[in-house]
Amino acid sequence: MELSEADPKGLVRESYRIEGITPGECRSIFMDWALSLRVDADHPAAIRVLLDHYAAGAPDHPMTATLQAGLAPPEAPKRRGGRVGRMA
Repeated sequence: MELSEADPKGLVRESYRIEGITPGECRSIFMDWALSLRVDADHPAAIRVLLDHYAAGAPDHPMTATLQAGLAPPEAPKRRGGRVGRMA
């Protein structure tokens, strides 16, 4: 996958240029980025392309952590029993 396919609107590129960006802002940009990809796009492959391109030069950037979290397997749902489980 090409970088232009992995970040079609340049959202991730711009996030790395914003000084003082917070992790919350990075998560918001990540959501916008995910919604901007084609429906049939391979999201994990796109994230790997972005990490390969941007993370080496900015390993401590909050967007790097956000992208790495995007590759992590989802947590298993937790069962909630008793009254609390019935109220949700």
